[in-house]
Amino acid sequence: MSKTFLLRKEDVQRRWIHIDANGVVLGKLAVHAAVALMGKDCPTYTPGVDSGAFIVVTNAELVKVTGKKETDKKYRWHTGYIGGLKEKSLDEMRTTKPEKVIQLAVRRMLPKNKLGRNMLKRLKVYAGVEHGHEAQSPKTVTVS
Repeated sequence: MSKTFLLRKEDVQRRWIHIDANGVVLGKLAVHAAVALMGKDCPTYTPGVDSGAFIVVTNAELVKVTGKKETDKKYRWHTGYIGGLKEKSLDEMRTTKPEKVIQLAVRRMLPKNKLGRNMLKRLKVYAGVEHGHEAQSPKTVTVS
């Protein structure tokens, strides 16, 4: 009789993955990063255990979108004050905070609970080519 394998929190081994966002479609990049953050790409995946990898994304300003999303896609948030609904298009967001575009895309694909918030802490996004994680020797993955 076979037994179901359940990964314990103490037995988790983290990997480091590097993704170059240059010319990659935003949605495909976000799916790839979210799956790796959750650990669903590993055979030891257990739903209640945070067993995902660290993700380093570079060239966030060069990520590609399809269609008319550059002008039509809107990011909305509320400041907490009366009448404080703010809005920016993807084009404006890319010029001011290019890292935020990828962070929000990945965040919305993760679970909406404590586990998802902890997973998001392992996502490192950088606008340019340079990142400070060479010491961890991340494995470079291409997203097609």
